[in-house]
Amino acid sequence: MSTIDVAVLDHDAHGIPAADYAEILDRRLPDREVRLAATPDDHRRYLREATVVAGKYIDAEEVAAAENLRLFACNAAGVDHLPLDALADRGVAVTNASGVHGPNVAEHVLGWVLTFARRLDEGRRRQRRREWRRFQSFTELAGSTVTVVGLGSIGETVVERFEGFDVDTVGVRHTVEDEGPTDDVVGYDDLADVLPGTDVLVLACPLTETTEGLIGEPELDALPTDAIVVNVARGGVIDTPALMDALRANALHGAALDVTDPEPLPSDHDLWGFENVFLTPHVAGHTPKYWERCADVLVENLERVAETGEYKGLRNQVV
Repeated sequence: MSTIDVAVLDHDAHGIPAADYAEILDRRLPDREVRLAATPDDHRRYLREATVVAGKYIDAEEVAAAENLRLFACNAAGVDHLPLDALADRGVAVTNASGVHGPNVAEHVLGWVLTFARRLDEGRRRQRRREWRRFQSFTELAGSTVTVVGLGSIGETVVERFEGFDVDTVGVRHTVEDEGPTDDVVGYDDLADVLPGTDVLVLACPLTETTEGLIGEPELDALPTDAIVVNVARGGVIDTPALMDALRANALHGAALDVTDPEPLPSDHDLWGFENVFLTPHVAGHTPKYWERCADVLVENLERVAETGEYKGLRNQVV
């Protein structure tokens, strides 16, 4: 018999230690035995004993050794790195952390866009120089068009955050028949048709065969010269040399990148030198509420299992 209900593997998330997650789960699951696998010995033992394992990754050998495992609660949104076939063969349910990043990434996007619109970066520069000299803003968001590529949980939350700014929104996704949160929805094949009317282009899609290099020279040329490009997807969604060429030619107002290609961005890369490029080192996903949101998903799923006796129909279930 398993003596451990939930084993939390010692995998941090955005620099936040897994010990914090174990503490939250222990508090929110008072009737269950929650343990943190803080040492290699703990890791091996708890994998053998636990019914539920929460972590970023697990390999096929560990799956085979996990005798009591019924649910692997992945702490990341992507699960391509997991041995899904091995988990499925063992009858182990798998859930992901989809939706956990939505609010914080959306706020990151909005912060950048407002910085461009109100030229807050220029205000900071003048503050550092102790220079009380007025400057003009770039634009107002009201009446502009924001195109969001990818309408998953992050893309949908980005759209929601823009609702109060009186903008028109266009969503780009594979399935256009379904209703969505945007004023208009188009497929990836029709992206070129909406770019000329786009003031803010937000990339929030996964990196796939369809989206790799999605924004290249033709797409950047199609955007208005005062457009802003924001990438919180993956660096490979944008053709980096084409983006730099467009910026050098003043064919764009600016770009804001939380992800780059290459990544990490080398210290001698030309992107660092553009004043109209805002860069953050892949940190939009960080939020102090990360583990609380992961716990929301896992606690809800364990309550469902307690009611149904089955590891089926779970929130964020992928296997």
